[in-house]
Amino acid sequence: MTYFLFHIFQPIISLIFFIFIFYRELFDMEPWERPREEFRLHKKLGEGHFGEVWEALWTTENKKVAIKTLKQADTKQDEFVKEVQALKSLHHPKLIQLLAMCSRGEPVYIVTELMRKGSLKSYLAGRTLKGALSHLIYMGSQIAEGMAYLEDRNIVHRDLAARNILVGDDLVCKVADFGLARIIKVSCMSPVRERAIPVRWTAPEAAIHQKFSVKSDVWSFGVLLYEMMSRGKMPYEGKNNKEVLDLLSSGFRLPCPTRCPQNIYRIMMDCWAAEPSKRPSFHALHSQLDSIYTRIYFKTVEV
Repeated sequence: MTYFLFHIFQPIISLIFFIFIFYRELFDMEPWERPREEFRLHKKLGEGHFGEVWEALWTTENKKVAIKTLKQADTKQDEFVKEVQALKSLHHPKLIQLLAMCSRGEPVYIVTELMRKGSLKSYLAGRTLKGALSHLIYMGSQIAEGMAYLEDRNIVHRDLAARNILVGDDLVCKVADFGLARIIKVSCMSPVRERAIPVRWTAPEAAIHQKFSVKSDVWSFGVLLYEMMSRGKMPYEGKNNKEVLDLLSSGFRLPCPTRCPQNIYRIMMDCWAAEPSKRPSFHALHSQLDSIYTRIYFKTVEV
């Protein structure tokens, strides 16, 4: 009889346990949850694969912030709370800091610090950057440093590109949108939607087989370096996603940008190794770029 009752009530007990865990995590989010009335959207800064970005005023704190908007219908609710919990625990000077959330109602707000100069993509497009090679290498080194922090915690970004790097005063760069791809429903990333997987930045094993890893982020970092060294040029310009994947399968790699030093291009090529295990770590990339920047800065070698 006891055995019979156990099997009848087991699904109910499991459901109650799941609800308890879910709401306990929601309760843990309470200090971060803020009424959306506290935020006044001011200026649209851009639009990425997963939503819009706005400059806003946090009225109760009297400070400017950045807000990423997401539709609840586009988020995986079971992953949302877990991902926010993870983001709350990440603190590094080269990562954008999460400040608050508005997860009740539409759209969801993810509130972060505001970087005055916007995305690296717009920064590259809006400047001539003549004679600024050392600046670009310095910025690349900072991005690698932030990604090394995520690497140590086995956190995969999945959408590392110039559009998701934010620039502040004194060329300070910070990685944004890390982990965001995990909470977006797969249907919102399919080719039938505008917000498709960013194939031009995605490693072949991730784009074709959805095998995302720290090493697929390293591939993306190589493409990000290409964006920087080409001063904002679109990777694989003139090609559609299928053509890009066909090119990569044949062994093709992006060419060395004009005025890009060979030692920087070698780093890109290392990032694009066909075998993920042969790609460098972000710690190694940070060390290499920091060393190159230091030598240029102190003018001890010619690049």
